[in-house]
Amino acid sequence: MRSALALAGITLLAGSGLAVTATSVSAAPPPAPSASLLADAGSALKEHAAAVKGAPQDRYAVYSSKKDAKGNGVVRYTRTHQGLRVYGGDLVIRLEPDGDYAGSSVGLAAPLTLSTTPKVRAAKARTAAKGAFSGKITSVGEPELFIDAGAGTPALAWETVVHGWAKDGQTPSRLHVITDATSNKVRGSFDEIETVEGTGNSIYSGAVSVDTTQTATGFTLVDPDRGNGRTCDLNNGTSTCTTFSDADNVWGTGANSDRASAAVDAHFGAATTFDYFKNVHNRNGIFGNGAGVPSRVHYGNSYVNAFWDGAQMTYGDGDRNNKPLVALDVAGHEMSHGVTENVVPGGLTYSGESGGLNEATSDIFGSMVEFYANTTNDPGDYDIGEKIDIRGTGAPLRFMYNPSLDGSSHSCWSTSTNSVDVHYSSGVANHFFFNLAEGTGATAYGTSPICGSAEPVVGIGREKAENIWFRALDTYFVSNTRYVNTSTPSNTARAYTLSAAADLYGLCGTEYKTVQAAWTAVNVAGSDYCPTGDDFSIAASPTTLPVVPGDTVTTNLTTTVTNGTAETIVLTATGAPAGTTVTFTPPSITAGESATVSIATPETLSTGTYPITLTGTSPSVAHSTTVTLGVHSAEGCWGTNDTDVAIPDNTTVTSRIDLTGCTATPSATSAVEVHIVHTYIGDLVVSLVAPDGTAYTLQSRSGGSTDNIDRTYTVNLAGESADGIWTLRVQDAASIDTGFINSWTLNL
Repeated sequence: MRSALALAGITLLAGSGLAVTATSVSAAPPPAPSASLLADAGSALKEHAAAVKGAPQDRYAVYSSKKDAKGNGVVRYTRTHQGLRVYGGDLVIRLEPDGDYAGSSVGLAAPLTLSTTPKVRAAKARTAAKGAFSGKITSVGEPELFIDAGAGTPALAWETVVHGWAKDGQTPSRLHVITDATSNKVRGSFDEIETVEGTGNSIYSGAVSVDTTQTATGFTLVDPDRGNGRTCDLNNGTSTCTTFSDADNVWGTGANSDRASAAVDAHFGAATTFDYFKNVHNRNGIFGNGAGVPSRVHYGNSYVNAFWDGAQMTYGDGDRNNKPLVALDVAGHEMSHGVTENVVPGGLTYSGESGGLNEATSDIFGSMVEFYANTTNDPGDYDIGEKIDIRGTGAPLRFMYNPSLDGSSHSCWSTSTNSVDVHYSSGVANHFFFNLAEGTGATAYGTSPICGSAEPVVGIGREKAENIWFRALDTYFVSNTRYVNTSTPSNTARAYTLSAAADLYGLCGTEYKTVQAAWTAVNVAGSDYCPTGDDFSIAASPTTLPVVPGDTVTTNLTTTVTNGTAETIVLTATGAPAGTTVTFTPPSITAGESATVSIATPETLSTGTYPITLTGTSPSVAHSTTVTLGVHSAEGCWGTNDTDVAIPDNTTVTSRIDLTGCTATPSATSAVEVHIVHTYIGDLVVSLVAPDGTAYTLQSRSGGSTDNIDRTYTVNLAGESADGIWTLRVQDAASIDTGFINSWTLNL
């Protein structure tokens, strides 16, 4: 079940108050994770908080975890901020087999700093949500306050679920309406119900085998080998569903006049989709836990639709009840939505480009299920819904080899792709996948055009293409992954499928380069490249280096050959603060080797953060990486207080840090890092009070209506005695807006 959304090289994918708990919010949680995997992931999350845009007020919960056949670990997390769910805040931590950090995926463009105090009350949000519903409302849930970061940038919002029936009176609806908590404008909405518009003898797949359960009186359409998924008859109603039974275990005639014929298609579709994900992708069914999928057929009267509601499949009988929507690729498509929403927390955001990727994932796997079944009556192809003839013209719903043939879908990415319906923005990924598998130009399945001046693509085959797409979904995608992302360039389908290709088939091999070419052929560019001569990569660990003035800190610099032969690399550093010495041991290495970097600081170095660039230069190429030197006061001469202190209207409050015993002399560039949550910081006077009572004003009623203070102030404290209790004093000098001190840090 999805939650809220906003309508809004190989790439390295990628401090805070971290509290990591092993809690799953999935409707069908996977088996219990390895304790060591979770421990390693939790440590990596803490150490690399900056990579996942962590904020001091963030907390994380484990959504799922797994190891692949090589022992590499993947742990997905959901995020809360100041106690509120963050949609679009989910992240992935990837680990090497030995537990070392291997990378991360994140959708946020920056750490969260917004106010969590709404200006619109829940009752008004509820009213706005009701107004956004088209059809008959049966109930309205209580609005939930949350942070909507589905577009990468956050906004405080309300999510209200409106239950009812769509305009046709037969399609159930659970519409999630997102309203802004400041203006009450509708930010977006999505329906939890996924719809497709518009030996047994099946209608579409011919004579097929179906697994059933024997009873005392005969057989039932309950699959004992696939989690007891059952198929039942709604008798053209919308509620009571009777499991199909039969005396001789021969089901249907292949004609629509026999109600069991449609049931055979649905039962076969559920079983084939289950087997496809299990046998091809090693996933234990749709939900990942071995549970079967219930299938309901003969829904409603002349109901030209089929839908997935997060737990089961439902099929209508089509126009005049003559064309049940139980075709195999429809079943595979809809149940693949279930895979997506159980792999990625909340699923891929169902709007714009991420929604297009959601739909494309279902089109891709729906087609691959059809190929996997390999039936004579419905052989595999790249047409979507070609058997159900939903338009009455004999044409498919969508064409993966040239999506624009349907008159609405985008075959090539453009700046307008994010603004069209998700069934049309899906065209870009569908076209990419076809090019990756089958190539461009004339093929056995249709002619695939090239966008712009891109080069032709020679496909790598369906098996490799489907494996790359599934690994990208399973290991890299987060809820707001897009085609093109200017704020977070690494959070794109191109970057993630390239990483998946590198994992499975090697960096810059044929498969990797074909992924590059296939995306370019649909006008999705990237900064990734494959070297043509001798080349290497360079990385440092750790990258954040805390140090006290006068001390030395070290980090490990590693290099990897990425192409050609290993050359000698000369190591240098730039950007170090005055008086700081950077040395390499050894000063030059051969690509593939490592060096120790030692950074010696002078006792006079001021507190603060200093980025230092480490560069490796070979005869062919130069590459750099950056580490951050964090200079702190002497031991016992800096501290943090993260206890929340409420700031009521027209009130002065304080928060203290005890540095009793510190003998160091405060510097002229002492740092005071302040985090205050407040809806109108123009009300506030913020001061630092020294142990002797001297007050240093940090901010005085400036900033106007801006939300929150998240700032580090430089203060001249030379001449003060460090020994004693330091106080942050905050005065609220006006009415209406309130907030709280979240945390502050003093570094003398």
